[in-house]
Amino acid sequence: MQVSLFDDGAEAPALRPLTGVRRTELGDGAWVDVLPGWLTGADAVFRRLVAEVPWRAERRQMYERVVDVPRLLCFYGEDAPLPDPVLTEARDGLSAWYADELGEPFRTAGLCYYRDGRDSVAWHGDTIGRGFTEDTMVAIVSVGTPRALALRPRGGGATVRYALGHGDLIVMGGSCQRTWEHAVPKAGKAVGPRVSIQFRPRGVR
Repeated sequence: MQVSLFDDGAEAPALRPLTGVRRTELGDGAWVDVLPGWLTGADAVFRRLVAEVPWRAERRQMYERVVDVPRLLCFYGEDAPLPDPVLTEARDGLSAWYADELGEPFRTAGLCYYRDGRDSVAWHGDTIGRGFTEDTMVAIVSVGTPRALALRPRGGGATVRYALGHGDLIVMGGSCQRTWEHAVPKAGKAVGPRVSIQFRPRGVR
């Protein structure tokens, strides 16, 4: 993994103030908030997650065949302790910051391990559960080598890309899960590994 120029591994994991977050209105009631380097000491967190999270491979039905999911996964429900204390701090800090807009706390954490550029996730919205009919939020913290998170309007339109890694934060809010799609495309060149941590409210997947 390529180490961040701002993270030599010696810095203890910590969170910067969320006052630096910047919002971009996407249209149709959707928006994203971005804060680069929100989590400092992110490379140490990455190494711990890779080593200690009980990653699992999944297989899913794709048309007429069953295929491997091109990434490793782990899901932490509402009552499950998170694998690093700074992730609990991150979830609670996001819940407090977005309390007025979201009206409820972030409760679950889904982790994805992209081992190299061949791992990916296809275009989708988090519309299983309440996200199918209601505005909601999904907050993602990325650690490891930056990878592109792409967003596009449902039905077609210009694609927006964010390179996320080394403790970067992105929050997708408003109608984003219903009116936009997001993906982590396969990389055309060799890239290092990345872990994304997705915080969601109850009933959103």
